Amino acid sequence: MCVGLPGKVEKIKDGMAIIDAYGAKRQVSAELLEDLMPGDYVMVHAGVAIAKITSDDDEELDELFKDEK
Repeated sequence: MCVGLPGKVEKIKDGMAIIDAYGAKRQVSAELLEDLMPGDYVMVHAGVAIAKITSDDDEELDELFKDEK
């Protein structure tokens, strides 16, 4: 099973992004996504931001993760 991790972009530099994923800061590749800006939400898989998502998507994923605990 492949699992993506949602996160909010905090900073972008040299093709890399720092994201906040449930309070954990992670550095991921941002080279696959154009026009990525701080404040955007992304889905991350294997250390690569693979898609932009909306804040609504992020909130829905938060609810799903809470239900799994």
